Amino acid sequence: MLRSQVGYSTNPDSFLAGVEAARTVAKSFTNSKIGFLFTSVENDIKSVVDGIKTVGNIPVIGCTSSNGIIVPDGYINSPLGYVGLLGMYDSDMRVSVACHEAGKDARVIGREVAIEAVKNAKTTRAPAYFYMVASPKEEEEYLMGIQDVIGRVPMFGGSAADNDVSGKWKIICNDKIFSDGVAVAFFYTDNEIITAFDGCYRETRNIGLITEVKDDRTLVTIDGVSALKKYADWTNLKPSSLKGKNLLKTSITKPLGVKDPLGNLTVVRHPMFGDDNGTRSMSDDEIDLGNKVVEGTAIIQLDATVDELIDATGDMLKKLRKEMYREVGAYVLMHCGGRRLAIGDRIGEVHKQLLKEARGVPFIAAFTFGEYGYDEHSANICGGLMLSFTAFGKR
Repeated sequence: MLRSQVGYSTNPDSFLAGVEAARTVAKSFTNSKIGFLFTSVENDIKSVVDGIKTVGNIPVIGCTSSNGIIVPDGYINSPLGYVGLLGMYDSDMRVSVACHEAGKDARVIGREVAIEAVKNAKTTRAPAYFYMVASPKEEEEYLMGIQDVIGRVPMFGGSAADNDVSGKWKIICNDKIFSDGVAVAFFYTDNEIITAFDGCYRETRNIGLITEVKDDRTLVTIDGVSALKKYADWTNLKPSSLKGKNLLKTSITKPLGVKDPLGNLTVVRHPMFGDDNGTRSMSDDEIDLGNKVVEGTAIIQLDATVDELIDATGDMLKKLRKEMYREVGAYVLMHCGGRRLAIGDRIGEVHKQLLKEARGVPFIAAFTFGEYGYDEHSANICGGLMLSFTAFGKR
């Protein structure tokens, strides 16, 4: 039977924060198979991990979260740092973790990480499920490399984040802490694990053909028209108002999306920066996106109100709970940091929705800069401005 417990702390001493979070988990059990760890960029993360290790030898994996976390007790944030830890134990579950810093070839690194994780599990079999955390840059390539080794095993996860897209994010994998790279946790179990992955946006009639892309994530033209101008026309905004980082916040409620080949899932593409931070002339109106797009495919303008972004969290958790055949033992929730930015001071409403739909099951929600998952028969895929909610069966 799977047992889980959440511990957290806002102690300004990072070591003590790690101790306090781990002690709360240890009150329920002392032999966690895995600990999902999410912290602030303000924490000394090595000290956090050192503090956790004084309580028990908990394998930890996770990342820094953007402007807080959510646990059953509420929305947790502090300018001096915060630590959240969800521990899980199941005698019939084996978990192995592995990581690698970024290098020249992200796909090769993905393969190496997968091979290491399988070796750490002391097996030659592919896992039943896996979690991935990466820096917000080459997620698709890491994923392809992992799948080169283990095949299309279902996955969930999200990219490391900071408070202001300044690159201060960190990835955590046991005692290894780094800014750029990838880490995985492979789950070997016959217990039920299911992910609900969606952006929950409404599709508009604004649809165009991607006609030019640069470096995978720079959208140059749609229907042969400069991408920023096309987006401005679709959203009834002026291109000049979308330059630089202005686009990032404006597009949270009006992002772009692409459909998976079967049409089951619309994967959100977050317009991050317009016109390369405003450094080029108006004739070069390009959009830097949070994830990869491909020429010759359709792109759709999506839409949602802040109310809908908030309501989506409860709706998604309810949907996930109903899809589980077994009783739920734990939830690990990746919520986009951009959506959290748009929700702002109403973040407490998200906590209320999650608390209601979790029905007493321990959960932890982190705010990420990219989300990973699948839906029905879609492939594993990386998106932005999405929710990747995962449930672990209790048995």
